[in-house]
Amino acid sequence: MTDLAQAEAVLDAAASTDSPVIVQTIAGASVHGRDELFWQALVGLIGNYPDVPVVLHLDHGASYDDCVRAIGAGFTSVMIDGSMRDHVTPATFEENVEVTRRVVEYAHARGVSVEGELGTIGGSEDGGASSKAIILADPDEAERFVAATGVDALAVAIGTSHGAYKFTSPPDGTVLRMDLIEEIASRIPDTHLVMHGSSSLPADLREIINAHGGKLPESWGVPESEKARSTKLGIRKINQGMDSHMAHSAAVRTYLDADGIGVDPALYGKPGREAMQRIVADRMQVFGQAGQSYRHR
Repeated sequence: MTDLAQAEAVLDAAASTDSPVIVQTIAGASVHGRDELFWQALVGLIGNYPDVPVVLHLDHGASYDDCVRAIGAGFTSVMIDGSMRDHVTPATFEENVEVTRRVVEYAHARGVSVEGELGTIGGSEDGGASSKAIILADPDEAERFVAATGVDALAVAIGTSHGAYKFTSPPDGTVLRMDLIEEIASRIPDTHLVMHGSSSLPADLREIINAHGGKLPESWGVPESEKARSTKLGIRKINQGMDSHMAHSAAVRTYLDADGIGVDPALYGKPGREAMQRIVADRMQVFGQAGQSYRHR
């Protein structure tokens, strides 16, 4: 989530579909000037949804200090992305284990869960210009990594990538290695597997955006059918921010194009929030998330 209105859209989608939900954001990647102000507001917002099971998660924590800051702000889950030494150079397995284990020790002592990453998921998770090459996860290393760190969840690279530019043709089994999910899940059955970079990049939303001034090139994402299938193979958390952002942007651009003199964010922001809520609610149905809140247990 990049602002409070988007978080509200996700929480409203969860409430309307009786879904548990993970609300997540990245340090330094919001419209707000200071992480701590935004994070405090997120904690307050979540408190207004007592009937929705919510995890507040730090996505792609770049350092031990980022994770500590988030835990201090009230996050109930953090990701430490130790797969990269910086934004360009992959970390060694040992370096990844070291920083991840350190975060796990700190977080678990405070009742906070931890997600790690193995392999390298391509693209740019915050929408920036920097981009990472894809390095697929190795099942043997996954087993060793979990044993050495004690992570609760593990993001595994299976060929997906972050951002609005994923595949130049519809992905198949040579690109999306769904077989890796099944094999890794059999090795670490007690660890929740996470699929990052899994937006489907709907063509209809791209067309709307481009019809109103956008310049998104043709690109294919992860099909909804494959994401749904992944939940049967072992994936327990699916990250897909770009679809939500595309829905939001399409609605905002359409409004601004129709109202050539409108400049009030409250006017164009509302249809954006509503469009985001609709697509998130739809995904919750597709992934089997709907109807799984506390009231149904």
